[in-house]
Amino acid sequence: MNIVEIVPNDNYTLYVKAEDGRAGLFDVKPYLESEAFAPLNDRVEFERVHNSGYFVEWDCGADLSADTIQARWKTLSTENAQ
Repeated sequence: MNIVEIVPNDNYTLYVKAEDGRAGLFDVKPYLESEAFAPLNDRVEFERVHNSGYFVEWDCGADLSADTIQARWKTLSTENAQ
């Protein structure tokens, strides 16, 4: 999956849109207790997410692959997509 849009939400989820038009929400909360993702507990840091196409990353070094996102996201219907 190639990610074309990533939007951080207030509830520590990411709105993700794929190149093929599919979209979903990915919950980052379960990852926040790990050492690599702990800096994302700071909302400002969480909102600094960068889209790198086949993964998303943050300045603190945390990243998520598109495969991980696709395996665990909650897909949105076309009418619910942003």
